[in-house]
Amino acid sequence: MIPPGGNAAFVAAMEDVLAVYARPVDAARPLVCFDEAGKDLKAHTRSPQPAAAGRAARYDSEYTRDGSRNLFLACAPHLGWRQILVTEHRTALDFAQALRALVDHQFPQAERIVLVTDNLNTHRPAALYQAFPPAEAWRILDRIEWHYTPTHGSWLNMAELELSVLARQCLDRRIPDQATLEREVAAWVEQRNAQRLTTAWHFTQAAARTRLPWLYPCHE
Repeated sequence: MIPPGGNAAFVAAMEDVLAVYARPVDAARPLVCFDEAGKDLKAHTRSPQPAAAGRAARYDSEYTRDGSRNLFLACAPHLGWRQILVTEHRTALDFAQALRALVDHQFPQAERIVLVTDNLNTHRPAALYQAFPPAEAWRILDRIEWHYTPTHGSWLNMAELELSVLARQCLDRRIPDQATLEREVAAWVEQRNAQRLTTAWHFTQAAARTRLPWLYPCHE
């Protein structure tokens, strides 16, 4: 979604994120993009029939539901790394646990993690203080350089590209329970990480000023 024209708040956040994406790759300060998605758990009520000669695979439209699960996805687009955490909920407390895992387990040697997230109300430093004692919350927060995509600008988050691939390659089918979901996304992550698949981002500040001039309150 593109916001109405003349939106200074949008362009300020957009240019900040684009400047972050244009930085040289720095192993001491890895860029990590973070996003989340949901997946309904649905099981077949009747066993599907596999494809056979001259006949496509068949499955019954009826299914049973077992609720839904949240998937926290973090990816380092320049490093060809991604990780998915499956949770029952997507609260601020769940988000805080995911951030601590990034800091302590995924990138323990980094000076700071350059984090890009959207503006969801749970994606806030306050989440760390909800989940942990003050000293622990600050320890984690002090390892993060935080950047927000603008409101209506989640398309500027490279994690959305990764979620789109996940949806097409892994989630576009019925998955009956959390154990199966965790197993399937883990296999998908392992395969992509083994291939070190990176993201090439070409949209720059200069391109934004040329192609989206109506967003800028003052432009030539």
